[in-house]
Amino acid sequence: MSKEAGCLYDGYSRRIHYLRLSVIDRCNLRCRYCRPEDGVELCRAKPILTFEEILEFVRVAVRLGIDRVRVTGGEPLFRKDVVKLVAMLAGVAGIRDLAMTTNGTLLSRFARPLKDAGLHRINVSLDSVDPERYQEITRLGRVEDVLAGIAAAREAGLSPVKLNCVIRQSPDEPDAVGVAAYARQEGLEVRFIREMDLATGRFWQVVGGDGGHCAACSRLRLTCQGELFPCLFSDLKYDIRELGNEEAIRRAVAGKPESGRTARNHSFDSMGG
Repeated sequence: MSKEAGCLYDGYSRRIHYLRLSVIDRCNLRCRYCRPEDGVELCRAKPILTFEEILEFVRVAVRLGIDRVRVTGGEPLFRKDVVKLVAMLAGVAGIRDLAMTTNGTLLSRFARPLKDAGLHRINVSLDSVDPERYQEITRLGRVEDVLAGIAAAREAGLSPVKLNCVIRQSPDEPDAVGVAAYARQEGLEVRFIREMDLATGRFWQVVGGDGGHCAACSRLRLTCQGELFPCLFSDLKYDIRELGNEEAIRRAVAGKPESGRTARNHSFDSMGG
């Protein structure tokens, strides 16, 4: 599993160095491809991780070889004092890339504090630039808020700002074409993510990104209640509170499957995508 000090390798010689860290399961949107209209059951079988628990886990993970950390949700900006958490993570020596994925609706208020706290860059979910279509897709959102958040992130110096656009099948769909045109106009990168299904194991490689490419996967995922998943499309999980941080990490890396299959015991909203 470990070919050299400070590096983690799984059973397929993939270097595991990227942690996606879900800090909350709540979200202020109800996107049709992610959540039912009346919401979902929150991950409250156990209390969500405290900032101190998250920080200690990340310190151990970085010591073992993690050097990229992405804060996700739910909607991470819904987590109380999330800027404080970002500052705590930014203080961990060895993290070369500290990022966040957000739906962008609250970003205009948080962009500058996040940058000042040490966040490097940000991905913003944007599935349409048409106000009516955006509200239809998200059920609750206003695209104007997201565009204002993107502008605030750029002004704050979060760079690069990347857009995540969910598609049904193709980037040639009208909503995706509109997002692509906006990205070109603003000089932003865009990633097209085809709708996936955990229960049936249907997933595709991200257009414009490396997600979904199993042969090159370098990721572990930690949920807000302390369950460490080696693969999004697998029900394998390791509880960091029960096993301890280092043991959970080593088991997750050793158990990482060659490729995703199906997952029936978790959902996108609790895993951070």
